Amino acid sequence: MPRPKGERRLEILKTLAQMLEAPRWERVTTAALAAKLDVSEAALYRHFASKAQMYEGLIEFIENSVFSLANRISEDEADGTQQAAKLVEMLLAFAEKNPGMVRVMTGDALVGEHERLQARMNQFFDRFEATLKQALRLAASRDAGAEGDAATRAGTLLCYTIGSLHQFARSGFTRKPSESFAAQRRYLLT
Repeated sequence: MPRPKGERRLEILKTLAQMLEAPRWERVTTAALAAKLDVSEAALYRHFASKAQMYEGLIEFIENSVFSLANRISEDEADGTQQAAKLVEMLLAFAEKNPGMVRVMTGDALVGEHERLQARMNQFFDRFEATLKQALRLAASRDAGAEGDAATRAGTLLCYTIGSLHQFARSGFTRKPSESFAAQRRYLLT
């Protein structure tokens, strides 16, 4: 019985993400990916034109997942400061649930790959920072006591988040970033 269209493609992406979760990470080759899936490299290229296209599939998953959740947070939370906190918490929780994606987000998995992949991840973080900035502008407009420039505060939160992702990856995915944020958020969002 033939597989539904797209099922093998999804299986390839899931396996690639799982391979990126290995604490002793090494560059993933198409030969290793094909062996893990028990298919030929040619079979991989029937679904993806290149390895870069496989990574683009992972980046697309990251973008769709994170920004659909970010939109929900923006719609459901009226308080801008709480919105910003929930956005950071959400991204850190996403990372914990998808450790292989952290290697893509931090750029570790993209070293030696096409430069457009890193550019796309940079755009992802620019967009996430803009979402934080929007939340913090909302906080400043509704709270006369909210001080500080929204852009500077958003940049600080983004730096914290990216640093937390790197720390999580460097720890072999043992040092959970959401646990640190729970204790540190009052210093970041006051």
